[in-house]
Amino acid sequence: MSKKTLIPIGPYHPLQEEPELFKLYCDGEIVKDIKWETGYNHRGIEKLSESKTYDQVFFLVERICGICSTSHPFAFANAVEEIAGVEITDRTKYIRSIIGELERIHSHLLWVGLAGHFLGYNTVFMWAWKYREPILDLFEMITGNRNSYAMFKVGGVRRDIENNKIPAIRKIMSDFRKKNDLLTGAVMDDPVIHVRTKGVGILTKQDIIDYAAVGPTARASGLAIDIRKDDPYAAYPLVNWKVITAEEGDVFAKAKVRLLEMYESVSIIEQCLGGLEKTTEGEIAVKVKEIPEGSGTGRAEAPRGEVFHFVVSDGSSSPVRHKIRAPSYTNIATFKKSCIGQTISDATISLAAVDPCYCCTERMAVAYDINSGERIMNAYDLINLSVKRTIELKKNII
Repeated sequence: MSKKTLIPIGPYHPLQEEPELFKLYCDGEIVKDIKWETGYNHRGIEKLSESKTYDQVFFLVERICGICSTSHPFAFANAVEEIAGVEITDRTKYIRSIIGELERIHSHLLWVGLAGHFLGYNTVFMWAWKYREPILDLFEMITGNRNSYAMFKVGGVRRDIENNKIPAIRKIMSDFRKKNDLLTGAVMDDPVIHVRTKGVGILTKQDIIDYAAVGPTARASGLAIDIRKDDPYAAYPLVNWKVITAEEGDVFAKAKVRLLEMYESVSIIEQCLGGLEKTTEGEIAVKVKEIPEGSGTGRAEAPRGEVFHFVVSDGSSSPVRHKIRAPSYTNIATFKKSCIGQTISDATISLAAVDPCYCCTERMAVAYDINSGERIMNAYDLINLSVKRTIELKKNII
């Protein structure tokens, strides 16, 4: 039996936007096993939430992920509004859904561009990111920010989308549909992309069920799950749209699902704009005086899949417990199935195919000795250690 060669990817690697270590155990060019190590990011979001007011938590959870910066406020709002028994206005529902779908478009475009870059197809990379710019410009027009939009609050949204802005939004959506035709055609018809992605990194429907994968990763394997349909919220039950699926489960199927989902997002946005025209301007929030004692569950369909927030209230102005689960937490585990048996070059695009976000996934409260089980330090010790180390580094730089 030949000896396996260890090829590390990370913790710092051009392929990865964030630090994470993947260990590929290879026989020649073929991956025989894969292991990964987490723990390179820790920000203590859940613990920090307990020291913030409910209004402040929205700004905190926006920063869990820069690409999904409205998905977490969406889920958190759903959870807190369940505790408070709040029914938001239709205008709020339309605005929230517009922001959510614009984010889905810009996230999918970012992924398609990066996937093209990983494959060495930089034309796709440049096209996708160029087409993403008008979407970010729309965010700036609507919210004042290209990322971290600061739109959500308990009971509503912070800013209205005035009806006089609707024609401009419709124009950008119409233009984007034509651009997505070009981008989709380039991906669907290019033989090089087909060779590099078809039959690569396959996940069967049973694999998806076994690993509890979500989002485009699951839908690309024929599993039609989507929180917007399965547990409707905001304006999603008020408009017509369909869940996009594919059957092949490979990297190409994941790309196809994301490209076709963007057409659905455009349709949802256009229908929501029509809904705004039928509602009264200014009806963007209901007044919530306090959050009663209780617990609530909030779910939202982020571009990568289901975001889950669980909030416990004791009747004060801050949560006493706030549990967060991002889609990458379940999707990353599928690498064990998609990468084994692949060549090294195919393993990297298989890793990227689920659009993993590692800062969304990290969580650590206490560090233990792996051998003795003895507690070494808690979250505050870890923070103090980080501060101390930062001060030492600054002295050396200066």
